[in-house]
Amino acid sequence: MNVNQSAPPVPPFGQPQPVYPGYHQSSYGGQPGSTAPPTSYGAYNGPVPGYQQTPPPGVSRAPPSSEAPPASTAQAPCGQAAYGQFGQGDVQNGPSSTVQMQRFPGSQPFGSVPLAPVVSQPAVLQPFGPPPTSAQVTGQLAGMQISGAVAPALPPVGLGYGPPTSLASASGSFPNSGLYGSYPQGQAPPLSQGQGHLGAQPPQRSAPPQASSFTSPASGGPRMPSMTGPLLPGQGFGGPSVSQPNHVSSPPPQALPPGSQMTGPPGPPPPMHSSQQPGYQLQQNGSFGPARGPQPNYGSPYPGASTFGSQPGPPQPLPPKRLDPDAIPSPIQVIEDDRNNRGSEPFVTGVRGQVPPLVTTNFLVKDQGNASPRYIRCTSYNIPCTSDMAKQAQVPLAAVIKPLARLPPEEASPYVVDHGESGPLRCNRCKAYMCPFMQFIEGGRRFQCCFCSCINDVPPQYFQHLDHTGKRVDAYDRPELSLGSYEFLATVDYCKNNKFPSPPAFIFMIDVSYNAIRSGLVRLLCEELKSLLDFLPREGGAEESAIRVGFVTYNKVLHFYNVKSSLAQPQMMVVSDVADMFVPLLDGFLVNVSESRAVITSLLDQIPEMFADTRETETVFAPVIQAGMEALKAAECAGKLFLFHTSLPIAEAPGKLKNRDDRKLINTDKEKTLFQPQTGAYQTLAKECVAQGCCVDLFLFPNQYVDVATLSVVPQLTGGSVYKYACFQVENDQERFLSDLRRDVQKVVGFDAVMRVRTSTGIRAVDFFGAFYMSNTTDVELAGLDGDKTVTVEFKHDDRLNEESGALLQCALLYTSCAGQRRLRIHNLALNCCTQLADLYRNCETDTLINYMAKFAYRGVLNSPVKTVRDTLITQCAQILACYRKNCASPSSAGQLILPECMKLLPVYLNCVLKSDVLQPGAEVTTDDRAYVRQLVTSMDVAETNVFFYPRLLPLTKSPIESATEPPAVRASEERLSNGDIYLLENGLNLFLWVGASVQQGVVQSLFSVSSFSQITSGLSVLPVLDNPLSKKVRGLIDSLRAQRSRYMKLIVVKQEDKLEMLFKHFLVEDKSLSGGASYVDFLCHMHKEIRQLLS
Repeated sequence: MNVNQSAPPVPPFGQPQPVYPGYHQSSYGGQPGSTAPPTSYGAYNGPVPGYQQTPPPGVSRAPPSSEAPPASTAQAPCGQAAYGQFGQGDVQNGPSSTVQMQRFPGSQPFGSVPLAPVVSQPAVLQPFGPPPTSAQVTGQLAGMQISGAVAPALPPVGLGYGPPTSLASASGSFPNSGLYGSYPQGQAPPLSQGQGHLGAQPPQRSAPPQASSFTSPASGGPRMPSMTGPLLPGQGFGGPSVSQPNHVSSPPPQALPPGSQMTGPPGPPPPMHSSQQPGYQLQQNGSFGPARGPQPNYGSPYPGASTFGSQPGPPQPLPPKRLDPDAIPSPIQVIEDDRNNRGSEPFVTGVRGQVPPLVTTNFLVKDQGNASPRYIRCTSYNIPCTSDMAKQAQVPLAAVIKPLARLPPEEASPYVVDHGESGPLRCNRCKAYMCPFMQFIEGGRRFQCCFCSCINDVPPQYFQHLDHTGKRVDAYDRPELSLGSYEFLATVDYCKNNKFPSPPAFIFMIDVSYNAIRSGLVRLLCEELKSLLDFLPREGGAEESAIRVGFVTYNKVLHFYNVKSSLAQPQMMVVSDVADMFVPLLDGFLVNVSESRAVITSLLDQIPEMFADTRETETVFAPVIQAGMEALKAAECAGKLFLFHTSLPIAEAPGKLKNRDDRKLINTDKEKTLFQPQTGAYQTLAKECVAQGCCVDLFLFPNQYVDVATLSVVPQLTGGSVYKYACFQVENDQERFLSDLRRDVQKVVGFDAVMRVRTSTGIRAVDFFGAFYMSNTTDVELAGLDGDKTVTVEFKHDDRLNEESGALLQCALLYTSCAGQRRLRIHNLALNCCTQLADLYRNCETDTLINYMAKFAYRGVLNSPVKTVRDTLITQCAQILACYRKNCASPSSAGQLILPECMKLLPVYLNCVLKSDVLQPGAEVTTDDRAYVRQLVTSMDVAETNVFFYPRLLPLTKSPIESATEPPAVRASEERLSNGDIYLLENGLNLFLWVGASVQQGVVQSLFSVSSFSQITSGLSVLPVLDNPLSKKVRGLIDSLRAQRSRYMKLIVVKQEDKLEMLFKHFLVEDKSLSGGASYVDFLCHMHKEIRQLLS
């Protein structure tokens, strides 16, 4: 069995699923299972006759100790490998590959409890009423129960079918993990008897088939001393819920460990759930919630504690078990499965409401009438018919739209359709553009709008006959009748002031204050611009770019340069009245690069020399943007300003700022002010820029606080980008800055853009997220829009939807191309509508959901305390999962957490959002960093947020050196690191190379050209270029990772147990974070508690 491989994908609904019996596992540390006290009671947690489940006050929790060892440093017992059953250099990302899975025919009698990876529950088609009961299969692992499956029809007895991902919560309180608390890392909740079985088990009566079953510590049993910390509200000091009887109809097949005995027959099954299919046991209650006393005859929580009502039994304490993270849904496994299942076939967009492959899967798209998922991704492809149903489910209905997304070379760019002077055909009432969903009637003379149902006449020049199916005979010759995405050439009516636009201009505005000169930035930038100006974006096969360029330098005053081609030398003009900004020259400021090449080169040579001796440390900022905008206005064109800025603008001028950095505001009600701009001047300036089509890209080089929250307002509202290089040093940061600059200057941009999203009757766009400006409630205005930026749109119901006709979205973007051509880009998408909640949950996309939720939260921090924002996210997630549990999952014990198949990663990803620097900053995160990340995420696409919140961790020495493919990733947790290996970690902004302390000397030599681990330079940012296969492979992998991302990721080499390792561990998001963020396991338990509260 492959290390990274999960259970096979879930078969179609209603089909029996294969069973995995005989899949045994040695206990966690590879040590024999320890003994449990003998008992005269039934199976663990089974019905105990006469046993009162009332919690005695304040027992069943160990006395707190001050500190628990982290998982990495906890000492393993002698002779036991510190990484479970695998040796130091061989950590697995799943069950041991040495254990073979076997299948047997479904009719064979069930043997021992199989152990297999987790499978989630497919939603059941089911109306709003009470859900049908269906057989349940339970197993437990580490306080997490993996429960039985649902299927519309029950399979024949004897055939197993797969369980949902259903995890019972861990028992006990979670001390000390910030909001949620946790077990001491690496330690499971207390155990019940019968754990840790080795070897083959005798088959037992009426064991249900299980595709996923795990042994779990139940309540009772001894506990390790746990960390101190506050309990959750409403939670007592202990384990499982009192509110629910424990019921098991027959004991689960579980052999007792050597040395323990079972005296007395198990109790009879309680008379409930008579509709259950014979031969399947009922759900067993997982342990969670308020306290109760130890189970009779189970070891008491700590020595000396009374075991209320228990019969005396030999006190044999069990060692604490480690919680097995392999039992809970793995992002790596889900990504891997999707790649294997959906990466080979092209995704054909002809069918309405298809959920596309994940963003992490490489796939080809064939446009057959719906827009490619590269342009639009939705949170759900099957939306509720009514607003009541949508409110009940709480799943946000949103689309993440990337109108100018770059396509891979194998896919064609959208066709450009030219309808001449008549322009594109539209609906007279709602103004929607002609698309494949429009219905032609009356022999083709009229068409009915698919958005508003208005009947329109077809203009004579557009008329065409219909075939026998009612389709136009030229449908496949016209992109707008057969494709989901296409472009129209716009007529003069779509242009400002009814005249066609001029080609756009780029203005480079360079800070020449003392900091910029001293760091070497100005010299580096001027040198780069000489060659970079040959690569300005150009249209199609154009010989040269139509874009004109201009240059400004500034500190406390502004210097404009005349670089007219007829001049022998550039001329400088100084504007010192920054309060009343104007452009001192028109002719010669914006020029064609090829015509003025010599003068531009001369200017770029002179700038570093002119200001080499400057002592001016103060800068202005707002007047610089004002000047650039005025220059574009005077030239009557749109364009982009490239600003290179180093310090807080404290010079006397409009937009002057003061240092307001105050870490004491964190976790107070005033924390939101750290994200808000200091002054309203920048919003006003941004509004003027948008009106002129002036987009601003800001490159920041701060050595200290520069108030990113305020400086980024104009880039954010004009559709621009912000790049930040803290403590810039040419030798360390040159490659990153120049790479970002080249990409930014060369990328294709749409200028002076307006975007509108139209929907069919029943839903409407109500909210928008991204880098843009809105002067009304429908039009998204963008001074500039590039292929990396997304606009996220949320929809709400305003009427009932029809299941037959579905719902339609049309995104129309009007923009000016780099060549000055006015165009309309149209994207259409048809979605299904459903009356069953199960259909909604079966067609959701978690990555898009997280993208929306992160943006929603990151906007929320502007107006609400961060804690409120975090709580809102947790509540919404709990409501989504509780609604599924209540309406779609088959009935089962409340002790289980049941997750929909396509949302099983929602908890782990949501926890990553909650732990992010914006919502839970560590001590080392600056106010500027938080503001920077906040505005960055606002316009990220789904692929970028996916890797940003859950970074990729790639082991480098496990896969063969000659293999050209990327090594398979492992989960982002310290437990997955082996100190004999080297790992790459990337999240789209950062790139780390982590080197284990015991890595082989040959590997160190091949990669770093030094003879031992101790000689590697920590913090190294460039690997030496060595002529050996390993060095070539690793450098090639780093290059390919960088090519996939929109920003250059600077490499940082981190040695194990070095001071830089703390920074690296910040990105191991499944672990507990230093800033108090919960581990994945703890958060899953917390989510379960929230869901149970909602359901009760």
